[in-house]
Amino acid sequence: MMEIDLKKEQQASLNRKRYDYTIIARFFFFGMDLLAGKKNTLSKAKLLEVLASVPYREWEMKKYFTITRSFRNAAKVKQAEGIIEWSREAQDNEYMHLRVIHEKMKEENMKDAWYLSPFMVFFIVYTYVFISKLVKYASLRSAFHFNAQFEDHAEHVYAGLVNEHPEWENELLNNELVKIYANVTNWADVFRRIGLDERNHRNNSFYYCGKNEYIVTYDGMPEIF
Repeated sequence: MMEIDLKKEQQASLNRKRYDYTIIARFFFFGMDLLAGKKNTLSKAKLLEVLASVPYREWEMKKYFTITRSFRNAAKVKQAEGIIEWSREAQDNEYMHLRVIHEKMKEENMKDAWYLSPFMVFFIVYTYVFISKLVKYASLRSAFHFNAQFEDHAEHVYAGLVNEHPEWENELLNNELVKIYANVTNWADVFRRIGLDERNHRNNSFYYCGKNEYIVTYDGMPEIF
């Protein structure tokens, strides 16, 4: 696999127009802006990551029911197993993003915003769990499509966040936990790597909702499941 030029890919994210979000997605992002403000902040990124793993867990559970019910159908089982594998990996990846952001905030002696209090997180997460369950049972393809928009939004948030913090270029990475996540030397590249992960999640979501024309490729991109 070729080494990825993280600066180049961040700029590509900034240059690429956002996906033409649906009304539901626009309303969702508008709600997040009302709650957390329009400005890109580490607390707001944390909120994104708290929510990001929710749909992947829902899909994993749904597809386990599928392979149990349809174990005689090899094609259906194979497709379900692919979604399960991707969902597990994406959940772990999003959780690592959350830990990385937390480590950065600790380094900066930053406190969580009010909307990250335990009560608010409980309310927000379980509201999103409820929505994710409704959407997955109504149409899993629609669930993938909504997630593609969520991840497209997240990719642009991280690209913008790095652009707004040029000082991160000179902040050397000394955190051992974060080094496990990304083999880079500064915090700017850590967040560029997170943005690229979100692009991968976006690509897989578009793949599974049948919109391959929106997949964005780049050198060194891992294969889509």
